[in-house]
Order: sequence, then structure tokens, then C-alpha cells
Amino acid sequence: MARLYYRPLVQGDVARPPTALDLAGGGLWFSHVEVLARAQAPRVVPVDQVPPDALETLTAPRARGSSRPQIMGIVNTTPDSFSDGGLHEAASDAIAGGLAMVAAGADILDIGGESTRPGAQAVNIAEEISRVVPVIAGLRASGFAGVISIDTRKADVARAALAAGANLINDVSGFTHDPALAGVAAKAALPVCVMHGPLDPATMHLDPQYDDVVLDVYDWLEARINALVTQGIARDRIIVDPGIGFAKTQEHNLTLLARLSLFHGLGVPVLLGASRKRFIGTIGNAPQATDRMAGSIAVALAGIAQGVQIVRVHDVEETAQAMALWRASRAGAIS
Repeated sequence: MARLYYRPLVQGDVARPPTALDLAGGGLWFSHVEVLARAQAPRVVPVDQVPPDALETLTAPRARGSSRPQIMGIVNTTPDSFSDGGLHEAASDAIAGGLAMVAAGADILDIGGESTRPGAQAVNIAEEISRVVPVIAGLRASGFAGVISIDTRKADVARAALAAGANLINDVSGFTHDPALAGVAAKAALPVCVMHGPLDPATMHLDPQYDDVVLDVYDWLEARINALVTQGIARDRIIVDPGIGFAKTQEHNLTLLARLSLFHGLGVPVLLGASRKRFIGTIGNAPQATDRMAGSIAVALAGIAQGVQIVRVHDVEETAQAMALWRASRAGAIS
């Protein structure tokens, strides 16, 4: 018998039916789910037709759950990132940029020293450490006490970053690139973000194929969560990211975005990182990545409407403003 997957049809309207259930302990709700299965047509059923264990997973509060999604500000210290390469190449610029993001509303700063754009070449460990550690240490020295994420695939880089003050590990390979990285996270007892991504960014854009992109990504992330739990990382310290723009065509990206709420079935916080991605430029007629702010905000709000707990963005101030107005207009009041 084919496995069934339950996608909550997320709502935020002020008129809420009495049968509705809270989504992941946050401010949104659902009264129906879409039932998905491989090689079967989707169907919509009310929540009273959903197995109790599936409902329990969909409604349980998340470690990072709240009525307001968190904003992760992107601080690239690389000269060749696809959208802002070189902007924060100097440590002083990266520190100043990160602090400005915090002032504008960022809850998390994601510090990366290796570009993972399509076609990007790997950076050696020493070079990556030299890029990120001064920035992390500088942010802590400047008084920032919030969450600093190290965006890396490598255990040695993560160790150096944690020693400098990072307290979250964000791996675009979903902890498949370096077998030692999961052990670093487990030993430190820190949260991790597991992204569905390729082993090699240099070739990820070359004809990616899926049987069913939504269910394939879901199954892969579920398997990675289970693997990390067996390696000593507590489930309540895991965040998932479906990897928009990584080894995916425009059609794959849009299909994932349309059914993004399925990933709440994994029982952990969901991060959406679509900021300035190529498909936004294609659909929004913005060839230059720096001209994709409006489209990036539109996609972030679409994800927030499906209940994602974290959005990873370049344009923090503008995203925070859009989120505040989205929440106020949905609730009919400032919240």
C-alpha cells in the first residue's frame, strides 16, 4: 500500500471554524489536509479523517515556533556569492553588515565563507576559516548575543566557528558532505539546519531529476533527520530546509513552494531560503540578483503564509517591514 503524506492547508483568517487546529503551535491554523501519495491523485479531507499521530506531529509546538517567524540575515564573506559577492569580503564590512541586519530585525545571522551558487568551486578549509572566524568573533566582541549560524559543509570549519562564538550549524549538503560534521554538532549540543542539497554545487545545476520532487525531498529530509538523531543530535535541535534553488529547476522550485506546508509533517521547524534566487529573476524580469528584493519578499511571505518558522534573506529591513504588515493585516491589529 502506498504511503500517505498529509499536507495541512494552512489558513490565517480571523474567521476560524471550531474544528480547526493550530499549526505547529504558532498563529496559523488548518481544518483540512491534502492527502498525497505516489502515483495517486491528491485529495482533500477534513482533519477528523487524519490519523491521530499525523495530527499530533502537525500541531506540536516547534522549538523555534512562535506567532512571528524568525528572520535569518545572510552575511556572505565570499568574493563570488551569486548575489552579493564581495559586499562583505572584508571582515569589518561583514561585521558592520551583520550588526545592521540585527538592528533592522534579524533574529539569526548566517555567516558563510564558501559560495554554493551553481558552478561554484570548493574553498579549502584554511581559507574558509580565515573568512568566517574573524566575523563571528567580531560580532560577539561587538556585543551581539543572539544566534550566529555557521553556513558550512565542513567539520573543521564548524569547530573553528563554534570556538569563535557560532551556535548553529547550517549545512547545505544536509550533513552528507563531511561525515564528521554531525559529530561536531552532537558534541556541542547545538541546533542544526539540514538542507536538501547536492554534494557538489559545481554540478548541481546539470539536469536535476526527481520522480516526485515534493515527496522525494520530504523522504530525503526525513531520512537525514533520523540519521542525525542516531548520531546524537536531538530531534528538537533540528531545522529543515527544502533547498529551493539547489539542484532544482524552476518547475521544481515552484512545485515545492506550492506545497511547502507538507514539510511540517517532519515535526521540526521549516526554513525557507529563496532570497534572490534565479527563478525569482526569471519570473520577475530581474536579471541582476540585486534587483530581486520585491520578488524575494513575495516568496518569503508566501512561505510564511504556509507556516514556515524561519526565512533566510538578504534584505532584512524590507522583509521585516513586509512581515509586520502581513501579520497586522491578517490579524486586524498590530501583533
